[in-house]
Amino acid sequence: MDLFDKCRSFTRADETKALGLYPYFHAISENEGPVVMIEGRKVIMAGSNNYLGLTAHPKVKEAAAQAVQKYGTGCSGSRYLTGTLDLHVELEGRLAKFFGKEDCLLYSTGYQTAQGIIPTLVQRGEFVVSDKDNHACIVAGNLMAAGAASYIDDGQQGVVRYKHNDMKHLETVISKLPVEAPKLIVSDGVFSTSGEIVDLPNMVRVAKKYNAKILVDDAHAVGVIGKGGRGTASHYGLEKETDLTMGTFSKTFASLGGFVVGDRPVVNYLKHHAPALIFSASPTPASVAAALAALDILEKEPERIDRLMNNARTMREGFKAMGFRVGEHDSAVVPVIIGDTEKVLIMWKLLFESGVFVNAFIRPGVPPGMEMLRTSYMATHEAEHLDKILAVFSAVGKKLGVIN
Repeated sequence: MDLFDKCRSFTRADETKALGLYPYFHAISENEGPVVMIEGRKVIMAGSNNYLGLTAHPKVKEAAAQAVQKYGTGCSGSRYLTGTLDLHVELEGRLAKFFGKEDCLLYSTGYQTAQGIIPTLVQRGEFVVSDKDNHACIVAGNLMAAGAASYIDDGQQGVVRYKHNDMKHLETVISKLPVEAPKLIVSDGVFSTSGEIVDLPNMVRVAKKYNAKILVDDAHAVGVIGKGGRGTASHYGLEKETDLTMGTFSKTFASLGGFVVGDRPVVNYLKHHAPALIFSASPTPASVAAALAALDILEKEPERIDRLMNNARTMREGFKAMGFRVGEHDSAVVPVIIGDTEKVLIMWKLLFESGVFVNAFIRPGVPPGMEMLRTSYMATHEAEHLDKILAVFSAVGKKLGVIN
C-alpha cells in the first residue's frame, strides 16, 4: 500500500463539483458584511460568524491599518521570546477586565487555544470529561491530552465523553472516575452547529460535587449572549463558578486569534508550559489591533447585541412559520434541519443561485437525520436582507418538497 492511495481514491469532492453541488471553498471577492461578492454574484451572507458585523467597521479597519504602519506586518517570534508587543499585553488586560477574571492569555488562533489549554493542564493521572458534540478544536486538545493523561496501571484513558448536554450522564461518567483524580469538564458554551446553549447550572452542580474544574469554549457566545455579550457564564450569572473561558477573535472580534481567561496562577502556568503558545508565532499586530477596536465597539455599543438577537429570533420564527424544522435555541445560529444529504446540497445550490449564501452541514459532520443548512446572523442584517432570505428559503423549500 502507498501512503497516498487513500488520497487518490478520494473522489467524493470532485464528483460533487461535477454536479454543481459543491458548497465549500467558494472565494469571496468583496465583503460588505451582510452582502458579499462570490464568483461574480452579489449574495446575502447568511452563514458568517461576523456576529456584530464588525469586519467592515471603519474603526476596526483603521486600527488594523495603523498597527501595520507602527509595528509592521508580523512579530517574527513567539510570545515567549521576541513576539510580545504592548498591544498583546493591552488586549490581555482588557479582556481579563471585560470577563471579570484575574488574567488572560492570547493564542495565535482560536483552534489552537484548546490545544494550548487542555493537554497543558491535564496530564498523567488526570482526566478530561468532554461533551460528545464539542467543537473539533476541543477534540484535538483531548486527543493530545489522552497520550499523557492515562492510568498506566489500570488502563483507564485520560479522556472520557458524556452524552451531548446531558448533565445526568455527565454525573454518571464522572462518578466512575477515581475520586482522587483531578478532572476538567470541557464544553462549548454555544454549540456551533445547533446553536444550543450548554446547561451550565447543572454542570456547575456536578463539578462542585466531584471537585472538577470547568472550561467553557465561548467562541459562539461572546458578543451574542450574557450581559454586554460576556458569554455563557454571564448568561447564567455563574462567572465565579466558571473556572476558565476560552474564545476566538474570528467571530465577534472581527479578527484572528484566540484567548483564555481565568485565575492568574492558572494563566501564568499556561504561559510557561503550553507548547501551542511557546512554539507559535504570536498574533499579528493588525489582528490584535482589530480585536481591540472591536472590543471598544462591543463595550460602547451593546445595542448591537440586541439587533443581532432580534434578527436571529425573527428568522427562527419565520422559518418555523413556513414549516421548516429549526433549532429552538436562543443564539445567533439558526439551523434549518433537512435530514437528507442530497436535498441539502441541492437546496444549497438553489439558494446560492437565488442570492443567499448559507452553510451546508452533512455527514459525517452531523449525525444521520440532522443534515442541515446552518444559517447565522449579524447585527448589520437589515429587514430587507432577512425578508429576502425567508422568501428564497420558502420558494426553494416548496420546490424541493421540504415544506408545503
